[in-house]
Amino acid sequence: MVQTLERLTRRTDTMQSIRGIVRTMKTMSAINAAPYEQAARAIDAWRDTVLGGLHAFLHLNGPLAQDTPPDDRSILVVMGSDHGLCGAYNEVLAMEARRHVAPGETVRVLCVGAQMEDALRGEKMAPEVTLLPPANADGLNRLAGELVTRLERMRGDDRVTLIYTQRAAHGRQAPVALPLLPLDEGMLEELAARPWTSRSLPQFSMAAPALLAALVRNLLYATVHRAAAEALMTENAARLARMQQAEQSVDERLEDLRSETRSVRQSEITTELLDVIVGFEALRARNRSEARRVAGAD
Repeated sequence: MVQTLERLTRRTDTMQSIRGIVRTMKTMSAINAAPYEQAARAIDAWRDTVLGGLHAFLHLNGPLAQDTPPDDRSILVVMGSDHGLCGAYNEVLAMEARRHVAPGETVRVLCVGAQMEDALRGEKMAPEVTLLPPANADGLNRLAGELVTRLERMRGDDRVTLIYTQRAAHGRQAPVALPLLPLDEGMLEELAARPWTSRSLPQFSMAAPALLAALVRNLLYATVHRAAAEALMTENAARLARMQQAEQSVDERLEDLRSETRSVRQSEITTELLDVIVGFEALRARNRSEARRVAGAD
């Protein structure tokens, strides 16, 4: 179809508007990631403090024995996105969750994000509960507290695995499955074997069971909080990458439209010039004919 100059101008204006939207979303994705990174660093310091308390507890009370969870029951906590425009972010996480379900295993799923719920249903995994991700860094406290509370109510002796996306080398992203409960045996053995370097021995005013429960709950809270912050950082990074690709595609299309507009404008100018020349030649021929007629009459 032959493009008119007016149609090309409208299409160029539309593409420029789209480019403005894409650029705004790219900027917002870059800005939104920063508070979550700061929250991740802050919760890392808090987690180190909790591990220090657990180290003191194990130093005073000896190694911690944990019950072996059953092999046929587990709980998956999957942290995905509540918004689109981030590629196959949720689909990759859903496949990772499916990979951790053994045949015949009873799995209960806690999901974060409406888009994540759709991806899990696509893998035939219906979430028992779907929670909204935080709208800002302050909401990480709400999400982590709600997840830990729900796990305390529903866990029993089931294994709990946390699945989310984390940053990888060279700016890449990769899904990770982090065992949440029971606590990592290697970590507990390392804490129990670590020497106590202070000259003052640890002392506690709480009963040992209550203190251990508080330490474990705070450790779970810090781990979930850190995972949620990491998930939101990678989500915004994925959206930023998609917007960069979209911006490049829009720029290429704009250049094509500008080139086509220049070609059509040049064609119209050439046509107008030809019309002027043809008209001028026709007028000159008529004038010559009129002059010859007048001369013949004389």
